[in-house]
Amino acid sequence: MGKILSGTVRRLSLIYRILAMIVTSLLIVLMFPHEGGAEHYDYKVGAPWRGADLTAPFDFAVLKSAEDMKAEEDKERGEAILYYKKAESGKWKAESEEREVESVRLKRLIDSVHRVGYLETLDDEAWGPEGDDRRVVVLEGNVGHEYRMGDFVTSSELGEMMEKTGGVRLDSLLQPDYVLDRQRTALELESRLSQLSYTSELVMAGERIVGKGEVVTEEKGRRIAALEAEEQRRFMEGFNVWGQMAGQLLLAMISFVALYMFLLNTRHRILEDNRRVLMVLVTVLMAAAMEAMMVRMAPEWVLLVPMCVVPILMRVFFDMRAALYIHLTTVIVLANLVPNSFEFIFYQLVTGMMSIIAVRDLEKRAQFFVLAAVIFVSYSLIYTAGVLSQDTNFDSLQLERYLIFFLNAVLTLLAYPLIYLFERLFGMTTALTLMELSSTNNKAMRTLSRRAPGTFQHSVQVANIAEDLVSELGGDALLARVGALYHDIGKIRNPIYFTENQTSGFNPHDELDNEESARMITSHVTDGLEEARKYHLPAEVQDFIRTHHGTTVTGYFYAKELEKHPDGDFDISAFRYPGPRPYSRETAIVMIVDTVEAACRSLKSHTKENTDAMIDKLIDAKIAAGQLDNCPLSYGDIARVRKILKEKMMSIYHVRVEYPKVEK
Repeated sequence: MGKILSGTVRRLSLIYRILAMIVTSLLIVLMFPHEGGAEHYDYKVGAPWRGADLTAPFDFAVLKSAEDMKAEEDKERGEAILYYKKAESGKWKAESEEREVESVRLKRLIDSVHRVGYLETLDDEAWGPEGDDRRVVVLEGNVGHEYRMGDFVTSSELGEMMEKTGGVRLDSLLQPDYVLDRQRTALELESRLSQLSYTSELVMAGERIVGKGEVVTEEKGRRIAALEAEEQRRFMEGFNVWGQMAGQLLLAMISFVALYMFLLNTRHRILEDNRRVLMVLVTVLMAAAMEAMMVRMAPEWVLLVPMCVVPILMRVFFDMRAALYIHLTTVIVLANLVPNSFEFIFYQLVTGMMSIIAVRDLEKRAQFFVLAAVIFVSYSLIYTAGVLSQDTNFDSLQLERYLIFFLNAVLTLLAYPLIYLFERLFGMTTALTLMELSSTNNKAMRTLSRRAPGTFQHSVQVANIAEDLVSELGGDALLARVGALYHDIGKIRNPIYFTENQTSGFNPHDELDNEESARMITSHVTDGLEEARKYHLPAEVQDFIRTHHGTTVTGYFYAKELEKHPDGDFDISAFRYPGPRPYSRETAIVMIVDTVEAACRSLKSHTKENTDAMIDKLIDAKIAAGQLDNCPLSYGDIARVRKILKEKMMSIYHVRVEYPKVEK
């Protein structure tokens, strides 16, 4: 039954992980905009072509440049015929204006203008420029008579007559004799522009566009741009957004499968804990959400997103290799969804690796500012080197890019509150929190040292020894130290019931029976868990409180009860600790050190023989009772624990030289 239940749990966990990765992949793909886009060639006019020989895969036309097309259009506009018709209104704009004209000379000048004919001013650049040689057709019914613009008076000529009119602007008084027939003129202009050719040449399939190492000239640059435009047009003709999403989803899932295989073979402990798996996926999803938002708002600023938060968080919670591989997976998944994929991958991989290295020995919060500086310098050096490798001078550097890198580094400081948030959400502990808890100057440790000074000294001694043992055997030495410091914190509540705190000679157990005394002793485990929750100790630290006695019995009172009831006719559960047994290397070592340190402290004679015998006896008793069955300590590890503990105990409780008496 147990095997069936265990197998079912494993299968459910596997299904959970698979579904979590599928859902994460789907959410990432749905976040990003889906637009068609063909291959983009990385080149710059005046720089060498870094790829292989580029040949035309099909026939395509090279468009003329925008400047050339504008010049040709302006030429056609200037040569297009302007169609005019006779104005229906009178010669004057208003009768009141006619009365104001009192000068005989001015009236004669106006009459001469009307005899020649005043043309309406061209009010739009689309009709082309005015000029004496510009062809003009005056329509009278269905008959048109061709003239030159110089045969009539234009607004520019009226402006030149101001000297003869005493400063009066005639164009403000006169109504044009001929007005522009916009419909006919527009048809004429449209006919001319439609005959323009927008292509400068035709490139045939198989023709070489640019060779490897050749300098990309302006002509070759136009050919490459034309090829990109044609490929984009053909791509959009067959573009299917559902097909694109399916491909992106498949690529994301393949990347997550690769990550899963890596963790399965090298970091199986992460996969065993669904909280850890969820935290990894949430971190990747968070980075994807920030990138998707930036792609939609300002694609050119995608490097503003602090992607280094991912490797920093993963390094703080896990190790360097796991952080690097998770960051690599994140970059690969997102590179398929952001513009300039190659640039994105290069920037993020290099800065991510530098972040992981910089956060290697992160013990203080202030180191985050050093980390931000490392990220800014890494981004800046990559950009500067990239520009110099292509343009070979500093003039092409854009200060805006350095501003983006600086803001990216500042936003990376968000990793600081995220660490605290992730610790609370996923019930995990980082080295930063453990470093804070390892200080004996915090509130919990000060309370322990004040109320139970003997227990405090015992805990500090156990912490020092356990830290050295875990460092020697391999494991989280800092976690072992913190767990040992707090393993007896439950003794705060009733310190007088424990011998290390009895300094006055009074022993309250003298007034209790064996069962009551045993319950007072074993209750320090449950009391310790309550104190741990009171001081908000992490779950990993609470594990040491639960397991440091395992499921053993209180030796002294259990032995006394056996003396009274040799047949064993009593409730043994009253003498047994609630457990569970230790299930990690660190908790097992703290259990052993806790027992050995307390027992060696009580020895009357600390000779090597007595100490070694005591250590062997205690460890053998733990093994015989099955207390180490669930932990990953091998027989070789236990042998090394014996050896190191014997050396430690002899150095701590060595026999001191007796000083000779000095008489006055």
